[in-house]
Amino acid sequence: MSEVKTLVALLALNEAANIGRVVHRVQQAVPWADVLVIDDGSVDATGDCARSAGAQVLQMPYNVGIGAAEQAAFRYAQRMSYDVMIRNDGDGQHEADDIPGLLATLHEKRVDVVIGSRFLGAAAPVVGRAPGYRTPTSRRAGIFIITGLLRILTRQPVTDPTSGFRAFNRRAIACFAAQYPQDYPEPEVIIMMHRLGLRWTEAPAHFHERLHGRSQFLSMRRAFYYMVKVVMAILIDTLRRRPQPEEAPTQISTHRSRSDRSRSDRLR
Repeated sequence: MSEVKTLVALLALNEAANIGRVVHRVQQAVPWADVLVIDDGSVDATGDCARSAGAQVLQMPYNVGIGAAEQAAFRYAQRMSYDVMIRNDGDGQHEADDIPGLLATLHEKRVDVVIGSRFLGAAAPVVGRAPGYRTPTSRRAGIFIITGLLRILTRQPVTDPTSGFRAFNRRAIACFAAQYPQDYPEPEVIIMMHRLGLRWTEAPAHFHERLHGRSQFLSMRRAFYYMVKVVMAILIDTLRRRPQPEEAPTQISTHRSRSDRSRSDRLR
């Protein structure tokens, strides 16, 4: 996989305390990959810390939101002709050592997208396990409802629809550079992939508690409110006109590289 031109895109908002360590972990896990930090309008030194760690930085002019920031990463990956893009978070919750596993699954199973799932295999949370990630009860309840709905609508096994830890091949990059959900991209993308005919699967992934800072969703009420809005968004997505892929399926080509946000913890 070291010959595949790979981009690791880290979404970050006010992650100055975390981003440097996250960039270094990614560089150690996949030294052949380029690292891009999408700084979504941070008011701290996130961008400067990312540059100091050796990452490229795509600076949003203001806080555009998770969907628009992710789409900017896809457009960058498409413009720079990357074969694969890994979507990751800048808060340290995604285990960088799992990136090679996602890449291997993408290649071996010949799919367009691989979702890193904390609820598969040995990566699933275990009570008392350290330094693992324990999904709060309120969030897990919401994930359970969203998972059931997506399984009914797509008729495919889904275990972790809110995971933002994902790998995309060229075809998926082209599709999502052209159109991408703005409000709740992680679960909505699953509906979009189903309608586009993109092939996808899940792979085990370890999640950790944030290195620094606090999650946005700390109460049952806020988690429930988010879950209701996500369900409504998914149902609306199923009624929209079927989008068309921007590019026919392609195999991952081989090019030499290295080339010339604690935002999605809503239900994590």
